[in-house]
Amino acid sequence: MKEYEETRNSLIEMLEELDDRLARISQDIQEPLDQNVEEQATQAENNEVLDDLGNAARTEMEMVKQAIARIDIGQYGLCQVCGKPISKERLKVVPYSSLCIKCASQAGC
Repeated sequence: MKEYEETRNSLIEMLEELDDRLARISQDIQEPLDQNVEEQATQAENNEVLDDLGNAARTEMEMVKQAIARIDIGQYGLCQVCGKPISKERLKVVPYSSLCIKCASQAGC
């Protein structure tokens, strides 16, 4: 675990940022609708986009939590499909990767 302590800290920071983003999105969606009907339509469209962003943030948060759990149990950096090491370059770009590049490309991720 010592090897990935810095990565774990970065993932925790990422989780906190995603949580903040999700809180702001939730707050924006809960804003009351405007009296103007045309403006309400625009607000409804904006809320749909915000809802999609919120769902993406929730998904990313779950992946980050899973990566932290893999660090804690000593399985971080290993592909969840084939068991081979995930390249350090891939983990730098997507630190919550659970698949090596070969398995990810086969899965269509």
